Amino acid sequence: MYLGDTMKKIIVFLFILTSILLLSSNKKDVIPTNNSIRFRIVASSNTAKDQALKLNIRNELLPELEYIENNSNSLVSTRNNIRKEIPIMKEKLNKYPIDYSINFGQNYFPKKEYLGVNYPAQEYESLVITLGDANGDNWWCMLFPPLCLIEAQKSELDSINYEFYIHKVLAKYQ
Repeated sequence: MYLGDTMKKIIVFLFILTSILLLSSNKKDVIPTNNSIRFRIVASSNTAKDQALKLNIRNELLPELEYIENNSNSLVSTRNNIRKEIPIMKEKLNKYPIDYSINFGQNYFPKKEYLGVNYPAQEYESLVITLGDANGDNWWCMLFPPLCLIEAQKSELDSINYEFYIHKVLAKYQ
């Protein structure tokens, strides 16, 4: 059977369109390995009260996160700024009626998929705050490269822009 030039063009167009859709729907892996520092707050449990407390503490610590991000341009300066801000974070955490711990070092993070970007499960250099029993969901971000504060802007970002932004920032600092 003979297909006209128009039909061939339509078939090629549909093939290209299908390929683009399939490729764009695949999750992209971002592997920040040794060139990143994460931040994580783990709630005591998944009760509404404990999850609200976790978010209140996050909001209370945003000025310290902002300081770290705005004054860090390398892994070394980020580490130094984290160490400088930990005493301030402890002062703020002491206001809350919950046991907590702060660990800055190598900490395990489970696999995470966020806005189409996959982050593999592994040990990461990180600042981790655990609240109470630390059995609840967590809030996390990356202090270096500086990606914590875009969380506040995420409603302005669609997933494609977020993926592009993540890859762009990681490429800049690697």
